[in-house]
Amino acid sequence: MAKRNDGIKITGRQRMKWFYEFIYGKMRAPWDLGPRKELVEAVEGGRIQPCRAIDLGCGTASNAIFLAQHGFDVTGTDYSPAAIALCQQRGAAAGVTVNWIEDNLTELRRVRGTFDFLVDWGVYDDLNLRDRRAYLRNVLPLTHAHSRFLIYVHQWPLRWWERLLYRLFGVAGPMQPGEVEANFGPHFAIEKLVERTLTGYIAGEAVYLMARKVRAGADV
Repeated sequence: MAKRNDGIKITGRQRMKWFYEFIYGKMRAPWDLGPRKELVEAVEGGRIQPCRAIDLGCGTASNAIFLAQHGFDVTGTDYSPAAIALCQQRGAAAGVTVNWIEDNLTELRRVRGTFDFLVDWGVYDDLNLRDRRAYLRNVLPLTHAHSRFLIYVHQWPLRWWERLLYRLFGVAGPMQPGEVEANFGPHFAIEKLVERTLTGYIAGEAVYLMARKVRAGADV
């Protein structure tokens, strides 16, 4: 944990937020690629019907706008004010209505209620281990017995130099194979839609479609 000149500690979470503020406020994000393929296929193929949806980490607004254009009642949330400003601008330009909310998925204060469909394209895997646990504590109350959840993660077995690097800097790194099933499995039935091996620094990715498990005695 670094310190500023005035002695105030700077956390990794703060540095990451500054990074996203710069990206969304000053440039076009490298991941600004439009609505994602697996989301488009799930909606246009009829697996996910129009319903009350939330984009967790709405970033470039692409997924939220796509859902709104296809009849969904959409909330988009992000902890970056610059991202929310970008989403508001793009939503207005697209002529859609989305409830954009600035909030932090590890300590939600403004997002309320439950949703039929949740989308996370690259937030959960961007968190350290402590914040991943906080994310689950905050996001699970947004679901109900029939909620479905589409999640994209960076996922690959760590290479030897990555194990040294992540241990040195104390960061979580990508999801490991089987980690999504271990973390979400107690709460969701999980279907792996795709897993891809990539070349370069990001060595793999996966997309999962999850259905909330009905607990004994739970409201349905």
